[in-house]
Amino acid sequence: MRIARFSIDGNVGFGVLERDELDVIKGHPFAEFERSGQKVPLDKVRLLPPVLPNKVVGVGRNYAEHAAELGNEVPEAPVTFFKPSTSVIGPGDPIAYPSFSQEVHHEAELAVVIRRMCREVPRERVKDVILGYTCANDVTARDVQRREKQWARAKGFDGSCPLGPWVETDLDPSDLTIQCTVNGEQRQLGRTGDMVRPIEDLIVHITEAMTLLPGDVVLTGTPAGVGPLNVGDTVAVTIEGIGTLTNKVIKRG
Repeated sequence: MRIARFSIDGNVGFGVLERDELDVIKGHPFAEFERSGQKVPLDKVRLLPPVLPNKVVGVGRNYAEHAAELGNEVPEAPVTFFKPSTSVIGPGDPIAYPSFSQEVHHEAELAVVIRRMCREVPRERVKDVILGYTCANDVTARDVQRREKQWARAKGFDGSCPLGPWVETDLDPSDLTIQCTVNGEQRQLGRTGDMVRPIEDLIVHITEAMTLLPGDVVLTGTPAGVGPLNVGDTVAVTIEGIGTLTNKVIKRG
């Protein structure tokens, strides 16, 4: 099932995507819901970020080749960081190039969307707390990341977390193709099966320390091939079984 969050005529709602229509749902997707039967053509709505997370928890260096391309070792334990809710934008929204950086990179990632409040999740129960999966771009000010010990500014600036286009709930995430293109040219191509630590291990590790809330997002790392974005570029993240998330880079006003 593909669940999208959308806006039409000033109203915001969730709908189940079927072919080229959204079947509007009653309530929200983090609990049992009913379809209203009201159908809205997909081309008549604006797709929004599929969720509004309280927090986005990123995982760094979870693909060995990506760690190596930046001169890093694979860490003994997952490296985690936060992206604030203000970093989240949706499909088609512009990525505003931050004024404090001269080297912004794309990072295509599989994002995990949390379904219910959870803490200290045992490995065998991880699937129970997941609503589904979506595409993400962990946009990073690489020069700032190199010179600042904390990654808050490098990873958390406004617009640095495009998510979308929807949440796919019926998906085996263990070995999916991840691709990133810039202006139609392939930059990244990898598979989720190459993660150093699988999703189950990441959720266990994160929830040992903190409570995840419905709609929170976990970014699972990026494959090799990260590279620069410039004003005017169009960047697209495509994940097998989900779809394509596309955003254009603009000058920050």
